[in-house]
Amino acid sequence: MISKKNKVVELEHAVIRFAGDSGDGMQLTGSLFSDSTAFAGNDFATFPDYPAEIRAPQGTVAGVSGFQIHFGHTDIHTSGDLADVLIAMNPASLKANMRWITNEAIIIVDTDEFIDKNFAKAGYVTNPLSDESLAGHQVISAPITTLTREAVKDLNLDNKTAQKSKNMFALGLVFYMFNRDFKGTFSFFESKFKENPLIIKANKAVLEAGYNFGDTIEAFAFTFKVEPAPLAVGKYRNVTGNLATAWGFLAASERSGRNIFLGSYPITPASEILQELSKHKEFTAITFQAEDEIAGIVSTIGASFAGALPITTTSGPGLSLKSEAIGLAVITELPIVIVDVQRGGPSTGLPTKSEQSDLMQALFGRNGESPVIVMAASSAADCFYSAFEASKLTLEHMTPVILLTDGSIANGSEVFKIPKISDLPKITPPLVKPNDANYKPYARDNQKLSRSWALPGTEGLRHRIGGLEKEDITGNVSMDPLNHQRMSELREEKIKRVANYIPKQEVIGADEADILFVSWGGTYGVLLTAIERLIAEGKSVSLAHFKYIMPLPKNTKEIFSRYKRIVVCELNMGQFVNYLRMQFPEFSYGQYNKIQGLPFMVTEIVDKVNELLNE
Repeated sequence: MISKKNKVVELEHAVIRFAGDSGDGMQLTGSLFSDSTAFAGNDFATFPDYPAEIRAPQGTVAGVSGFQIHFGHTDIHTSGDLADVLIAMNPASLKANMRWITNEAIIIVDTDEFIDKNFAKAGYVTNPLSDESLAGHQVISAPITTLTREAVKDLNLDNKTAQKSKNMFALGLVFYMFNRDFKGTFSFFESKFKENPLIIKANKAVLEAGYNFGDTIEAFAFTFKVEPAPLAVGKYRNVTGNLATAWGFLAASERSGRNIFLGSYPITPASEILQELSKHKEFTAITFQAEDEIAGIVSTIGASFAGALPITTTSGPGLSLKSEAIGLAVITELPIVIVDVQRGGPSTGLPTKSEQSDLMQALFGRNGESPVIVMAASSAADCFYSAFEASKLTLEHMTPVILLTDGSIANGSEVFKIPKISDLPKITPPLVKPNDANYKPYARDNQKLSRSWALPGTEGLRHRIGGLEKEDITGNVSMDPLNHQRMSELREEKIKRVANYIPKQEVIGADEADILFVSWGGTYGVLLTAIERLIAEGKSVSLAHFKYIMPLPKNTKEIFSRYKRIVVCELNMGQFVNYLRMQFPEFSYGQYNKIQGLPFMVTEIVDKVNELLNE
């Protein structure tokens, strides 16, 4: 559907930001454009930006909802720094997003919403469309609300219902700008609203109206096209981090032969993992929506004792509530994966915004000596592999694993190549065979120090389990002080030995450089993009991005010794850098921190590197 009258300009990549009031459907609009981007063969990454306040007053800056997508025909690792195109459905969304667009950005506005009462709600004194504040931008003024009602006038819809589809007008207009086929979007309407044919007709009519509006007005001297990315042959789809996490657990269930049990209490931004797994009873996935966080994890520990692949999901406040039960899993030495989708804190904090501020809680937030494996996913697609690896580690080492993701990658999406499950490694839990005369509950594997897993009902086996300290080998309750020290040391050493079973740390860039940047978790895409750009400019920088945190990879110290300066970047006040200071005090660490509920920008990292190199 390429216009014949306008010149088509080919772009390497582009960033689009959809913004409007919470009820304007910007998340759906962005998701549908993302789907069209996947069908077009582009690589992409997205950043949904939800308002933190529940039911913020309509038309206010606090109630603005945004969705940003960065797409291109080369590898895309970030959702983009600044948008090239902004769709602003009301004055508040324009005001909230002016600092997130380029100086030459195209701005599309719904002029029907740019009226005096909405200017007042947004805090404007004058009309931004006429006061020269948008000088330098190409502004496309469209009466979107009016044209939406016009498009559906023959369907006899009431005004409120008709206006609900005005986001599809904006989507159609952007489809025109970027020469996109909307057949896939029509298929979505037919599937989503199959019980309501009138809504299908309305959305189709409005989307086509938006597309045709772009084709008929003279505001566009040219349209844009982004060629497909050179992706390897395979089956791809658009995934969010939470969706990929759920799928990773399903794959681990198949490769381990253990049925999934997920016990969780819904919490933003982790709830979608519970929702997705609840759809897959055909894979013998059992999900339990508990009455609170504590019930969620203790039900999961019970399922672990019974032989399931045990999972509980939460965010920072919920992880706090689960801490005592995590200690129970530590002392019973049962497998369990605790997924913490980090958000802004403390307390309720910024529930829809992203941070990396739960690291210290994951590492040390329990009473007593209570070591667990801690790892962090690096992207939406990596959530699949991280969930799989967390499952493998917990089942084979018989100890809890905390998997950290964050709101940005959990809700953000990217292109994911679906792997063959048979290509994933086999997971082999240390199950005890029936009538094993040599079985002792706390006898250990010589290499891993993991105890064996005796499932209830296994013929000829029984043992005691609970929160009191266990006697080495027998598992009997023991208050002997020397036994307690031995068991504490064994549990600690068991975690340390996991380093023998995880990959060595890799470095992006030169083996020796002026600055080694260090990062972890969901900051990977931004740091990778920045470092690749700086290396291309001839700057002496490298990157070590950590996925395994407790324990750290065995070669971490050797890597740090090769670089003149080490700078740790993270979205908190310095939790990973302080952990590294504890582990390797012989090195000096710089740090670069951001704690605004927003991801790093590539330009922020580039500017920081140049500042350090110029000192």
